[in-house]
Amino acid sequence: MERYPNDTPVPAPDFRGNDGSLVSALKTLLFFTILMVTLPIGLYFASKAYVFEASMGMSNNDSYFYAAIVAVVAVHFVLALFVYVAWNEGSQQYHEGKQD
Repeated sequence: MERYPNDTPVPAPDFRGNDGSLVSALKTLLFFTILMVTLPIGLYFASKAYVFEASMGMSNNDSYFYAAIVAVVAVHFVLALFVYVAWNEGSQQYHEGKQD
């Protein structure tokens, strides 16, 4: 094959323009994943031992039930907070791109 003097290789397209938003999204997802695991479990055991059994003097079976309700409410709170943050993050990126 014959090469011409102006036959220079074309650089590959750079797709790293959205790395900042991708890293930000992954950090947000990792934060809420850790929060989703630790907060309900921690609140379950803390509320069972310290609030319902120690402070309120409930029986073991009753404290299981009410501590589970606290954990479920914590899960819903984390999910709602994640949706709020994700919604605002997407909205913010849209407005930043719109100004250019």
